Amino acid sequence: MKRMIFATGNAGKMKEIRSIMEDTCREILSMKEAGISIEAEENGKTYEENALIKARAVAHHTPDPVLADDSGLEIDFLNGEPGVYSARYLGEDTPYSIKNAELIRRLEGVPDEKRTARFVCAIAAVLPDGREITVRDTIEGLIGYEEKGGNGFGYDPIFYVPELGKTTAELTEEEKNQVSHRGKALRLMKEELKNL
Repeated sequence: MKRMIFATGNAGKMKEIRSIMEDTCREILSMKEAGISIEAEENGKTYEENALIKARAVAHHTPDPVLADDSGLEIDFLNGEPGVYSARYLGEDTPYSIKNAELIRRLEGVPDEKRTARFVCAIAAVLPDGREITVRDTIEGLIGYEEKGGNGFGYDPIFYVPELGKTTAELTEEEKNQVSHRGKALRLMKEELKNL
């Protein structure tokens, strides 16, 4: 079976990725599983740039196709913050419970209709022949008033999806894979790779 490397060490993310990409007839390995240990400095100005930085860095260490993603939370009332800096918001090692509490605090007194936000995910592929592909997708929602749910990670417990009446941390794995920004972007990438 051919392999594909996904440039992440996040176990929760790998579970999501494998579930969505399982029918690609490729074994999908994390960097760690592929024996690659590098730190790429994500200093791009867009999600696409950051995803490409990671994918290119890993591609130097393997003959396999490499995928990488970059995602973030954009809150309209906060002019799109934390955006491309979502992982580094308040410091890279700051627990998400603190990050989430701070975002809720910054939206204190802001009514529902102005709490609009979206998760954005860009995925980049660097192929063995040097070709590069990027795709992007989103999920729209609102920032809640408290953390709810234990199924997600990161900002999931404060991201409320009105059509579903739940935060993304309250969704089952199957529900989340259907509607999430990463799920949608992975399916777009899967189509791109099929068409090659």
